[in-house]
Amino acid sequence: MPKMKTSRSAAKRFKKTGTGKLVRNKAYKSHILTKKSSKRKRNLRKDIVMDATNAKVMKKILPYV
Repeated sequence: MPKMKTSRSAAKRFKKTGTGKLVRNKAYKSHILTKKSSKRKRNLRKDIVMDATNAKVMKKILPYV
């Protein structure tokens, strides 16, 4: 059986925590930041644990992460 390939685009976007959950960055932080409040931009900096429904699919894409 050949090795499974890791989706490189997904590997750059997600990290695994110590307990095996996937962590991702929030969207809407790349441009058009002048109209967004400081509080909103500050909250967008934080990582967030991925939803369980999506994590199941992502673990197939990321077999070795």
